Amino acid sequence: MASILKLQNVLAATQNRLSYYFCLKYKIMKILLIGANGTIGKAVCKELAQRHEVITAGRTNADVTVDITKADSIESMFKQLKDIDAVVCTAGAAKWGHFEDLSEEDFYVGVHSKLMGQVNLVRIGKDYINENGSFTLITGILADDPVRGTAVSAMVNGGIHSFVLAAARELKRGLRVNVVAPGLVEDSVERIGHLFPGHRAVSMTEAARGFCRSVEGNVTGEVIRIY
Repeated sequence: MASILKLQNVLAATQNRLSYYFCLKYKIMKILLIGANGTIGKAVCKELAQRHEVITAGRTNADVTVDITKADSIESMFKQLKDIDAVVCTAGAAKWGHFEDLSEEDFYVGVHSKLMGQVNLVRIGKDYINENGSFTLITGILADDPVRGTAVSAMVNGGIHSFVLAAARELKRGLRVNVVAPGLVEDSVERIGHLFPGHRAVSMTEAARGFCRSVEGNVTGEVIRIY
């Protein structure tokens, strides 16, 4: 009888130890994903949903409605949600066109959407998400290797990179912020591959894992380049 009790105690201790290590390695998080209906967003959602609870946000067909070009819409979104551990953005528009044809308003499309939209997710969201939470933004290869017609995207992406490097140094409560910069992804090759001559197509899995590195890791202030 004593041997059985001893064995039960050993098994219970082992189970507790395994549960502890499992929680350390696989903490189930509540993740807010803005842009889950996009090409990269779908891949990121699929990857993260295997291990975490994912809440989607966007203008349409999402769990929560948000327009990232409007700060009040972003604040309203955060007020509806509780206990968010991570915010991931795969959304943001920017105008394409030859530089000589771009107007000032064309530049503002990218500034208001992809640049300030993501800046405001961090600026406003920092007061709502959980302690030790994270923000993961999106840019792309155009910040480092622009192709024809991408002056707006290159400018906006570069701005986001600099913002992340600076904001990471000042965020409080253990909050982190990173940005993932994918190259041309496989699912976009048929539509826009001809605009990226000589570029290697990045697999959707590889792109999605860049976001996992930010969300599930402990890095901050990094530009995670996937190309």
